Amino acid sequence: MNRAHVRPATAVPIRRTVRVDAILSRATGYLVVLALAALMLMPLSWMVSTSLKELHDVYTYPPSWIPKTVVWSNYPTALTTFPFLKYLGNTLIITATTVIGTLVSSCLVAYGFARLPAPGRGFLFILLLSTMMLPGQVTIIPLFILYTKLGWVNTYLPLIVPSWFAAGAFYVFLLRQFFLTIPNELSDAARVDGAGELVILTRVILPLSRPALLTVIVFSFMQHWNDFWGPLIFLQKEDTYTLSLGLAMFLTSIGSGMGRQWNLMMAASFVVMVPIIALFFFAQRYFIEGIALTGLKG
Repeated sequence: MNRAHVRPATAVPIRRTVRVDAILSRATGYLVVLALAALMLMPLSWMVSTSLKELHDVYTYPPSWIPKTVVWSNYPTALTTFPFLKYLGNTLIITATTVIGTLVSSCLVAYGFARLPAPGRGFLFILLLSTMMLPGQVTIIPLFILYTKLGWVNTYLPLIVPSWFAAGAFYVFLLRQFFLTIPNELSDAARVDGAGELVILTRVILPLSRPALLTVIVFSFMQHWNDFWGPLIFLQKEDTYTLSLGLAMFLTSIGSGMGRQWNLMMAASFVVMVPIIALFFFAQRYFIEGIALTGLKG
């Protein structure tokens, strides 16, 4: 008998054992992820459930996840109790202009830190990052005094103008780190063809940076859509309120204590959350890719 063709008796069992271990490990990972996902979705599920309940079902004990009677009319009732469309328009104006401003200014500043050699560039970048350690409460008083003297209070300018001057250090950092992962040879080839730095940024760097750009859009949109602190400080007229201020005012207008209509509050809050959920759902692939690739090169 040719010994070269003799297969060890333990080869097949070992292979099967390794395969079973891999399946069990993957199944355990999926179970852990599903458990964590269910835990994270509990608040959202409770919000949707409460928004579809009658008021007396909200305060029943023990609480029930499934409404006894599904009340779809809570949504039109909630959205007509306060000027939802007016606040929605105000929020869209602020959010759209700040997202555009953040994207334009952050790209320009990040490109300078990533690709343009200049003395003291590293120090200035560290100085920019150090501003992230300053809480907003520290700068709010001097900013309010400045905007008052400029006559900007009760306008959208304090909420919009800073975004056009790269006020978000995190976005500059994220884009700068992503720009560093793009080979310099592409920029050098464009310079040989006579392209300027602005052309290189718009024609070479930005088309390759779609994941990072979408990440900035998602983060910036979420930040300004949910912003409560800024509008609370700088907007004092009700016709200029955003949705976050409108929800706070709506909460005080629907009763107090055990009589507060939480079903209407949850219905209005869920409608406000829908754009963020939809944006993250459609951009999640690029969003995750942008976070994963950022920081690979320092």
